Amino acid sequence: MAIADRNGLPVAVGIASGPRHEATLVVDTLGQRFVRGRLIRLIGDKAYDSNPLDAELAAKGIDMIAPNHVTRTVQTQDRRKLPRYRRRWLIERFFSWLMRWRRLVTRYEYKSENFLGFVQLACIVILLRRF
Repeated sequence: MAIADRNGLPVAVGIASGPRHEATLVVDTLGQRFVRGRLIRLIGDKAYDSNPLDAELAAKGIDMIAPNHVTRTVQTQDRRKLPRYRRRWLIERFFSWLMRWRRLVTRYEYKSENFLGFVQLACIVILLRRF
């Protein structure tokens, strides 16, 4: 899982086993940030529409912006914040930058620590190219 800022630059990356849902990995990934600064907002897709995740991020002072899932009966998201969701293409661009490295697309490493190291190395290269 990766978290990027409003310009599409990496803020935090982390890895976990396959069967875990992304919404459960958000707080763990935020704990592995390598960029300083306080997060104010976090934008996610419909999979991040979760009451426990909203409560956990609100306790940390982070506002979660995600469209309501179609199965939700009570709409909890303030629709005035959703225009920020339109800039999500910048985050998708970051993932396409990560997919430039063949070593990340096809995982050749047996150990997860080695794979995480290569993902972090790719993030460093992305940050250095942008600055």
